[in-house]
Amino acid sequence: MVLTIYAPLFASSKRAVVTLIEKGLEFETVNVDLLKGEQKNPEYIAIQPFGKIPVLVDGDYKIFESRAIMRYIAEKYRSQGPDLLGKTVEERGQVEQWLDVEATSYHPPLLALTLNIVFAPLMGLVADEKVIKESEEKLGEVLDVYEAQLSKNEYLAGDFVSLADLAHLPFTEYLVGPIGKANMIKDRKHVSAWWDKISNRPAWKEVSEKFALPI
Repeated sequence: MVLTIYAPLFASSKRAVVTLIEKGLEFETVNVDLLKGEQKNPEYIAIQPFGKIPVLVDGDYKIFESRAIMRYIAEKYRSQGPDLLGKTVEERGQVEQWLDVEATSYHPPLLALTLNIVFAPLMGLVADEKVIKESEEKLGEVLDVYEAQLSKNEYLAGDFVSLADLAHLPFTEYLVGPIGKANMIKDRKHVSAWWDKISNRPAWKEVSEKFALPI
């Protein structure tokens, strides 16, 4: 049965999309226009009660939240494609640890930058310069930790690519692209090398080509 992913054009959904492609899975996409509020339509609320993206439908099974979807895909289809969870309990622990770091420490300041620099102008809103400054400082602190970690390992969880790395792809693409702060990556030697590796993976290149940023 073909899997279905909702709202593939938006960054959080791309975490799920790149995981599907890494695993070599067949899937179809359904666009949801957030700027038009389609995520609040009754038919969408029926599958995602919070009216957010993404949602994955696998037969009669539905799951939302991008990182939960990534974990589900990697676990259910573990024998197909690369192992993105780690081969031992210890490796899995590291993957989960850095996935949590991405969600709780890396993503919040980067999301604030994205909303203020990229989307505020599109919505006719004034960017909050104080938030931008504070968010850049917080993100820089996180990236300093990443620099130290990546000086010891090729990837965040060890010397293997994992969900922890893939989870960073969509919003870091905003950082080095429309946000205009690529220096935050490039000025850190090991972070820059890591970004070059993960952003040049065939799966991510396919995502970038087929599901271009909606701006």
